[in-house]
Amino acid sequence: MTQLDTSIVIDATPERIWEILTDFAAYPQWNPFITKITGEVRAGAVLVVQLTLPGKPSMNFKPTLKVADRPRELRWAGQVLAPGLFDGEHGFEIERLESGRCRLRHVETFSGVLVPLFIPALQDTTRAGFEAMNQALKSRAEATG
Repeated sequence: MTQLDTSIVIDATPERIWEILTDFAAYPQWNPFITKITGEVRAGAVLVVQLTLPGKPSMNFKPTLKVADRPRELRWAGQVLAPGLFDGEHGFEIERLESGRCRLRHVETFSGVLVPLFIPALQDTTRAGFEAMNQALKSRAEATG
């Protein structure tokens, strides 16, 4: 099992961050990493998620939304090809801090027999995608919050 774990402090309320994270239709306007999501914001819904990594073609996944706990946590799980090969559980946790600020934790846990082959790319390119999304979300929340 491999985990990517990033976080960023945002000068916005949990409700504002939740609003941005769950406004899937607006993702193409601001998100450099998850460039498109379609589906409902409810546990059990199947999403269509398009990821775009720097220098790579976009990839589409169809994860199932596991947690939609407003305004604290959004998490989905899916796999590439078949379960047990390359599985991922992707999540966002919003923690209220003092002075109207929040910490956004953006994390994914990868498991499956193919994961060891991709650890360098996950630690490098995928982490860069997480961090770019975090920064873009921060900019959007602070500009409009």
